[in-house]
Amino acid sequence: MIKYLLAAILALAIIGGAIRFESDEHSWQLIINKKEALYSVTNGVERIYNMIKKIVSDTDLADSASIILEDS
Repeated sequence: MIKYLLAAILALAIIGGAIRFESDEHSWQLIINKKEALYSVTNGVERIYNMIKKIVSDTDLADSASIILEDS
C-alpha cells in the first residue's frame, strides 16, 4: 500500500514538472524542486479528490439508498 502511495506522489511530482534530469559529459543529475513538488502533489490530490467527489455526487446512489433502523 505504501509503495502505491509513494508511486502516486512521485508520478504527480514528475507530471507537475518538479523533477528535472540534467546530464553533461561527466555526471548525471536529478534535480528536485521541493516547492514545486509540494505544489504539484497537492494540486494533483485536490484534482483527484474533486473528480471522485463529482462522480460520487452525480450518481443516484445517494438518492436511492436508504438506511432502515429496526428496533429489537
